[in-house]
Amino acid sequence: MKVLATLARLYVDDLDAALPALRALTGEDTRTRFHHRGVEVAGIGGFLVVAGGEEALAPFRATQSTVLVDDLDGLPALLREHGGEIVDGPNQVPTGRNATVRHTGGVVLEYVEHFG
Repeated sequence: MKVLATLARLYVDDLDAALPALRALTGEDTRTRFHHRGVEVAGIGGFLVVAGGEEALAPFRATQSTVLVDDLDGLPALLREHGGEIVDGPNQVPTGRNATVRHTGGVVLEYVEHFG
């Protein structure tokens, strides 16, 4: 399993209000934008912006970062070697499939394999 990119997660209440500053900061346009499980998500530069009200964001806040990988099927080998547990997934998501992992030491990461 090869890491393709790591995205810092930003939690906001209004995606449209947050994006202009991030466009100016990164010099990039939004590359993905979609609704998922009650929140709106956008990828821009090295950020994954998750937008919604406090109640909608609550299930997502424990996840500290998103890791884009070439093949999610490599996740079990990583966990066997270094410990940790899958707390959600693998799931089909609008961009491919994902799984959320709590690693030894408490770090919670979302792993995403994009399709297409």
